Amino acid sequence: MKLSVHSEPAQLNNRAFLYGDAVQVSFFVHQSKLILAEECYFFLMASMRKMRMAIPLTYTLEFFQNLFSEKVINEGFAKGIISFNVYRTESEKSLSKNDISYYFEADSEVDVLELQKKFEIDLIKEINVNTNVLSGIHVHSPENIYAEVYAVDNDLDDVIFLNPNKRIARTIYGNLLFLEGDTIKIPKQTEGAFVSPLMESFVTFVHQNKLAVIEEAEMIAFESQKAEEIIIVSDQKGIFPVTKIRNKTFENDRFSQMILAWSGTFS
Repeated sequence: MKLSVHSEPAQLNNRAFLYGDAVQVSFFVHQSKLILAEECYFFLMASMRKMRMAIPLTYTLEFFQNLFSEKVINEGFAKGIISFNVYRTESEKSLSKNDISYYFEADSEVDVLELQKKFEIDLIKEINVNTNVLSGIHVHSPENIYAEVYAVDNDLDDVIFLNPNKRIARTIYGNLLFLEGDTIKIPKQTEGAFVSPLMESFVTFVHQNKLAVIEEAEMIAFESQKAEEIIIVSDQKGIFPVTKIRNKTFENDRFSQMILAWSGTFS
């Protein structure tokens, strides 16, 4: 089941459509409850500030909790991802003072606390992603669009982006976690990785329960071949086990056990 909601009648002359002047943050529904709401809310506020958007006074945590309870959960959504997009409207004001509108979609097909389908991925070399202050937030990204087409044309589910220093940054949809021995390596945000409330929740659980050592690292592409297990954590689409990169195959038993234990904390 899917639904979409606009804060006002949709118009094609908005800046999101014309210029990609928008920010996207995901919220999550699990067992008919909004989970990680505070973390997602503060990520939205931080993303809007980075894009120099005028944050409406009505945009409180309670506002979003009530909005999603009324428009999503009360409509029968027991699980799913809410993709919330906020954008500047066209006006005569200076850009930093433009009014703000929103649009969101809810998809009940995904439980973000479960592993989704297996992914086959590869490296993309034609383009890279930046490492500046906007790299960690979900804004318009022509790199992602190019890479999505590239993935489809090459029968891949996702691709690994490198940054200008030829180190691993992220994928189209999310962040990479590499399990090797008792250590989970994650590319640093300064390498071009996304900020991810979902991933932060998972790695915090793993760290607090001493299931593995968490290491934020600078990783060259070859290190992906050394991992025993790899997952992609995507706020937009869920969690995916990587089963193949070129000729190397991967298991997902240990990550599966960690995710199962983590999901139990939300019951």
